[in-house]
Amino acid sequence: MNLKGSVFQINVSNGGVPKLPRPEALVSTEGLAGDRHHHLQVHGGVERALCLYSLEKILALQEEGHPIFPGAVGENVTVAGVDWSQLAPGMRLSLGDEVLVEIRRFVTPCKTIAPFFIAGEYERISQTHHPGWARLYARVLQPGVIRVGDRLNTIFS
Repeated sequence: MNLKGSVFQINVSNGGVPKLPRPEALVSTEGLAGDRHHHLQVHGGVERALCLYSLEKILALQEEGHPIFPGAVGENVTVAGVDWSQLAPGMRLSLGDEVLVEIRRFVTPCKTIAPFFIAGEYERISQTHHPGWARLYARVLQPGVIRVGDRLNTIFS
């Protein structure tokens, strides 16, 4: 199975949410240049260098009435055109021509993203409660630059 899509939006913040869009970013093994985290015990670091989420899931959540938007729930890379339910820990993805990442785990949502959900129901994107709707943490295997519009492909090692 080869999943293909694209980088819809690249998001950074000085800590917290929402993360704001950038047209491109340098990606290191620690994450995106210029991106910061408030709670380092649960965010950031090599195993959680990037947080990925699906534009299609965001649009579906908006249809449910949630005030979510790209970057709102802290994802660094909003991707489009990928069957999100097919992505899982252990899979490798190329982002553009340079960056290679490995999905490490599903992200457990926390209360800081509650304002972006009806009645604060941030567990709407919990893998435990709603499989296939969670964000993903990824480890950077090959650093480089990513840009909005870059291709995303699954890689088989």
